[in-house]
Amino acid sequence: MFPYLHLGSVTLGTFGILMWLAAVTAAWVLHRSFVRAGVTADAIVVVATVMIAGVIGAKVWHELQNPFALRMQMEEIILPGWHEPGQVILRFLHWFQAGFAWFGGLLFGVGTLMWQGRSLKIGAVRILDFAAPAAAVGYGVGRIGCLTSGDGDYGIPTKLPWGVHIHDDALDPPQPNPPDLLVHPTPVYEFLFSIALGWYLWVRGRKNLPIGQLTGEYLAISGVGRFLVEIIRRNEKLYFGMSNAQVAALLTIVIGLILIVLAKRHPATETAAAV
Repeated sequence: MFPYLHLGSVTLGTFGILMWLAAVTAAWVLHRSFVRAGVTADAIVVVATVMIAGVIGAKVWHELQNPFALRMQMEEIILPGWHEPGQVILRFLHWFQAGFAWFGGLLFGVGTLMWQGRSLKIGAVRILDFAAPAAAVGYGVGRIGCLTSGDGDYGIPTKLPWGVHIHDDALDPPQPNPPDLLVHPTPVYEFLFSIALGWYLWVRGRKNLPIGQLTGEYLAISGVGRFLVEIIRRNEKLYFGMSNAQVAALLTIVIGLILIVLAKRHPATETAAAV
């Protein structure tokens, strides 16, 4: 894990670099979806807006899971030097580099995307179909950023040859880690799963599907993937032996299945592939 990339006197956060790459990749895939359907909307603007909303939503959702810890963190950011705004901003940016919740990003991102769909006269649900392959691929690329930054997205110990060593700073609180302790690289698993899902959705988008079905398939399948990977992640189990992320994944699966059922009740006249 290498949270920072040092280029001479310049230091760049690898999480930010991978998030930027995820946005570019998602914008390209969404642009191809728009071109395929004859839609003239600017995919870069759409993705940039959704990415900003998604990152904010993921951070907000993560912090709301532990309000007491959030209060302590804000005090550590503001109180030591409230009379020095520059230092406060730097500490805030450092705090914002890690600690994100997948479901919050999905919730804020989907809401923003639907709003843009209505504003662009594409349709709130129809634009979700266009964006489904892009969302899957972009999410997968972004997960690699979580791995490089040591954002806590690591799995349980493993003896498999592709196990990775946890950086000391990735633990909460930071503590020395045995050099021979290897864990599942769960972000890599999610990356591979998401790329495969993106390809599946892209191929499915060529078919004459009812509006909303592709979105439903994305939500249901991605929810299954998220639920399964959580089994081998080091997240605290809170509800009936499930983590917060698994509960959110189950909710996502249910919403996806409902969308699929509702979509199939309508004639397949418009699709994400053609108008």
